[in-house]
Amino acid sequence: MGERVHRSVMNIKVGMLFYMLSLILAFFSRKVFLDCLGAEFIGLTGMLMNIMSFLSVAELGIGTSIVYFLYKPLQEDDHQKINEVMSMLAYLYRCIGFVIGGCGLVVSLFFPWWFSHLSVGLPLVYFAFYSFLATSMAGYIFNYRQLLVGANQKQYLVNAYFQTIAIVQSLTQILLAWYYRNLYLWVVVGLVFTIIGIIVFNIRIRQLYPWLRVSLKEGRQNLKNYPEVLRKTRQIFVQRIKDFILYRSDEILVGTFVSIVQVAFYGNYTIITSKLNFLVNILSDGMNAGVGNLVAEGNEQNTMKVFWELTAIRFLIVGIVVFGLLLFLQPFVTCWFGAQYRLSDLIVYLLVFNIFIFLSRGVVEMYISAHGLYSDVWASWIELALNLTVTICLAPFLGIVGILLGKIVSVFFIALFWKPYFLFSRGLHQSVSVYWRGMLPYYLILTLFIGITLLLRYYLIEPQVTSLLRLVGYGLLTYPLLLLLYFCVLFAATQGMKYFIARKPAAYRLLRHLEL
Repeated sequence: MGERVHRSVMNIKVGMLFYMLSLILAFFSRKVFLDCLGAEFIGLTGMLMNIMSFLSVAELGIGTSIVYFLYKPLQEDDHQKINEVMSMLAYLYRCIGFVIGGCGLVVSLFFPWWFSHLSVGLPLVYFAFYSFLATSMAGYIFNYRQLLVGANQKQYLVNAYFQTIAIVQSLTQILLAWYYRNLYLWVVVGLVFTIIGIIVFNIRIRQLYPWLRVSLKEGRQNLKNYPEVLRKTRQIFVQRIKDFILYRSDEILVGTFVSIVQVAFYGNYTIITSKLNFLVNILSDGMNAGVGNLVAEGNEQNTMKVFWELTAIRFLIVGIVVFGLLLFLQPFVTCWFGAQYRLSDLIVYLLVFNIFIFLSRGVVEMYISAHGLYSDVWASWIELALNLTVTICLAPFLGIVGILLGKIVSVFFIALFWKPYFLFSRGLHQSVSVYWRGMLPYYLILTLFIGITLLLRYYLIEPQVTSLLRLVGYGLLTYPLLLLLYFCVLFAATQGMKYFIARKPAAYRLLRHLEL
């Protein structure tokens, strides 16, 4: 138990360090790239990367299904079993890499119809896309071992290596964009640093796991011994398609229904929200393997205690994200990028609500994955059908608003109602009423504080903020106090937050004393 918690905390600490560095760098680099490379090019790269994300759906969920089979042998330190599973993963990922390459070549045939109107020209479009394609293929063929590191609760190593390289890459691109303003050079830098990252990371893997022996031939043969891998993969595949369309297709949809330039405008908002989502993913990536090992132990009482503890942590993070976006997102975009890049308040509210749904479902999804529950394929089909139907009907008339409504309508009932029932009935074997009795205080408290946040924005922040300096000043005056009050109310009203704080006895005693 102690080692599991230690590794989870290490994952979070390292992830948070690189999160702060990448967050600061992302805002600075976005401004430089928009000014030096142009909104059209930034919108184009965003759309091309979304196309690459769509091609990555060919991964089919194989990584997720195979990681499930690594938890037990890692717990038992069974090197032979780990080598069997990793050989199978290497073989499958090699196939996926080549499938993605072939699909990318086919997709690129349509570029003359999609991008012929761009001023940057088709040669640059093809050069950028094939560079992104090579990067994606290399990731599957050479970097599959990072799944072992994550399953072994050492995600901090993956973050340390790849985030360090990403930061150096971004700094290099900033300098080159500032001095040369060459679009081709910007793309080449990304490809070069991908190669560097692959070499460095795999050297470290060989040092960390000297006993790891991977055989593609044995991996192909091992598929017969693990029929459940293919069964779970088929179940996860539909969910992967659904998740891509819901959460990773924004630039494609905006570029299709609105314009390439609007992709860059919308990207100014999503770069902020994606970094905040990345903050939450740090917690998830740091704890996923720990939850998997916890479930494997079979201690039902401890499993439920940790579930409510993680729920409290998740809603604390949800509050940090939602309150911060509602208070500062619009003023920040106006002050940093310029008023001409500002989108409507309605888009912001829908964007924040969509993020709330995505973040609040995290603990349930974590436990569903830990239990290997992927059989509710019909739910993903319903989400997918609703999203496509609503988006196609509304986006041509409402633009970005229609795209966001498609996401919200499709995911709301499945994420907030069906998934908890599925987990508690099939995985935890308890009545879903247990879940709702525990969750009701969280939803009520969050709703109350959203109301307070909106009052602060309309009557204090918006009338007073005219520069980044004033935004920082008013943020320091209001935001910490709001979060402190929110935390205290969560501690007083929820058992999960008490479980979490009880890990630090001195802090727990102090808060209990203040509560009394």
